[in-house]
Amino acid sequence: MDQRMVNFIRALRAAGVRISLAESQDAMYGVDLVGVTERGYFRSTLKTTLVKESRDQQTFDYYFPLFFGAGTPPMQNIPDQLSPEQQQMLQQALQSLMGNARALQDLMRQMLEGQSFSQDQLEQQARQAGMNNMSDMSQRPWMERRMQRQMGLQELKKLIEQLMQMLEQMGMEPGALDELRQMMQQNAEGLSEQVSQYVGTSLAEQMAQQEPQPKPDLMDVPFSRLTDEEVSNIRDEIRRLAARLRSRAALRQKHAKSGTLDPRKILRDNMRYDGVPLELKYRTRHVKPCLVLICDISTSMRYCAEFLLTLIYELQDQVARTNSFVFIGDLVDISMDFQEHEPQSAVEKVLMQNRPGYYNTDLGNSLNTFQQDHLSCVSGRTTVIILGDGRNNFNDPRLDIAQDLQRRSRRLLWFNPEPANQWGTGDSDMPFYAPLADGVYRVSNLRELAAAVDKILTDG
Repeated sequence: MDQRMVNFIRALRAAGVRISLAESQDAMYGVDLVGVTERGYFRSTLKTTLVKESRDQQTFDYYFPLFFGAGTPPMQNIPDQLSPEQQQMLQQALQSLMGNARALQDLMRQMLEGQSFSQDQLEQQARQAGMNNMSDMSQRPWMERRMQRQMGLQELKKLIEQLMQMLEQMGMEPGALDELRQMMQQNAEGLSEQVSQYVGTSLAEQMAQQEPQPKPDLMDVPFSRLTDEEVSNIRDEIRRLAARLRSRAALRQKHAKSGTLDPRKILRDNMRYDGVPLELKYRTRHVKPCLVLICDISTSMRYCAEFLLTLIYELQDQVARTNSFVFIGDLVDISMDFQEHEPQSAVEKVLMQNRPGYYNTDLGNSLNTFQQDHLSCVSGRTTVIILGDGRNNFNDPRLDIAQDLQRRSRRLLWFNPEPANQWGTGDSDMPFYAPLADGVYRVSNLRELAAAVDKILTDG
């Protein structure tokens, strides 16, 4: 049992649960006190000592039955439940249905008699299916389907229906047919569950023999590959990331007041010395940027847009003014949502109200709406940021409006998660947009996004 618990703990670690050596010892001590006879107490002891975070409870609940399962699913010998006449009818139907298919005959007999798969059967099929090459629990569904197909369980379900039809034609009573169908389906499900349990346990034990792989830094995981858990962790990290960027911005402003020369003040204040710069003057203020955000929130861009909006509005004390818009098929003004709600709540509301649907991304049409209704937001102090991959579904890109925005604003910047070698492929208009921008930043992960935002705050 001790070795079983050690493997269980190693499997949890491999699945991403943080468990220290001291916590492992606490689990061992707790089980020594509680014992293993009461399954509920045993499970609660392990969960209490090993799980610290609520998000890990689901992982514990998934792996626990793989190492400490209840055993083989209950099955029953079906012929013993039938009358002699029904047994003879069943035998005749089986002989007529199965013919000379030896493997299916053995499987059908095993199912009818309520016999579970032996360990040798499972191990042999696992070797043939390539179980030894599996090392990740995400491969479990695929391996289960492969083993069930090899062992004939998928064919067995079809044979049960054919058998029931044949018995009905032979005159078996409806009540007996329903009872027989229920028992056969229960036994077939028991065999399938046994295969599933074996695959899960085998994968968990193989994971337990491996050293846990270090997880990549969330800052470097591409937005297109984020799991639900990683998205949740990034949402928690955004506030801390904003605090770091805010501290860096404040430090830069402090250095600017004492370390950046102001040529205009130097010339003006040294006119009394005939222009000789005897007294040096430094910048005393930092100009906060005015921002206009135009964000693509189509399916491929939603996480990137969510994190950019959250980050910008967490840093509003470093920004003079922000006007925000989102688009898929057309432009929507969301500035008021951020005035009424906290950043994360506002983003959640915006994404809920603007779901991706049947309509296609159309930046050109969205720019046209911006020009007609919101062009007054742009002035010579405004930094316009367009977040998108530049894919317009072959619609008019309205390059003339993008050029006009660049001319009217202080600068027009593009945030694009796609690498440059994908520009121009398919429906991408990025090669036409890029020359009209004052800068293009790749923002495929949180680190790149944070660096782009930090650069904007640096330049004011």
